[in-house]
Amino acid sequence: MTTWTTFSFQDSASPLMEQLIFFHDHTLMILVMITTLVSYLMFMLFFNKYTNRNLLHGQTIEMIWTILPAIMLLFIALPSLRLLYLLDEINEPSMTLKSIGHQWYWSYEYSDFLNIEFDSYMIPTNEMNLNNFRLLDVDNRVILPMNSQIRILVSSTDVIHSWTIPTLGVKIDGTPGRLNQTNFLINRPGLFYGQCSEICGANHSFMPIVIESIPVKIFIKWINNM
Repeated sequence: MTTWTTFSFQDSASPLMEQLIFFHDHTLMILVMITTLVSYLMFMLFFNKYTNRNLLHGQTIEMIWTILPAIMLLFIALPSLRLLYLLDEINEPSMTLKSIGHQWYWSYEYSDFLNIEFDSYMIPTNEMNLNNFRLLDVDNRVILPMNSQIRILVSSTDVIHSWTIPTLGVKIDGTPGRLNQTNFLINRPGLFYGQCSEICGANHSFMPIVIESIPVKIFIKWINNM
């Protein structure tokens, strides 16, 4: 069971990631149907003895194998376009987080609050506790409220980085001189891990991201104590 779970997505923690998983399963089911049908036809073609030396064309079958794939592509394209627009849509955000990529760490700013900004470095192996994850935990986590629309602005000071949290279905490039934005909603509390997904230099794999999702009331207390 453990082996099979490594081939699937992480458990979703946002509505957008749920939609991405649904679309993946939908497309995979269509591909399984096509593969099964083509495999069956090839198997029958290899092992039957039917021949027709006078057959030169068959307009009916040609129409079928032209129209049927077009219909299959529509069943994939329409949900895909819907999901692309959903991912690009910026709803009215409850708060804004700004993330700036450096070689090789992240800086965060809470734009709606005064003087709340910090750097987030990976915890070195020789400084880790027993409950830390190697190459994934950081010294300063991003604290965010659950069940709130959060807009994130991502940029970079040097090279192209990529701010990625697989559990939330978020992946956005941080480009020098450019401000990219996206939004997400976290629907459960917990710790969510990610890493820079752009090859940004020698220490590319040593700038992880950790989001801690907490209830709104606790988040407000945390903000007041900062």
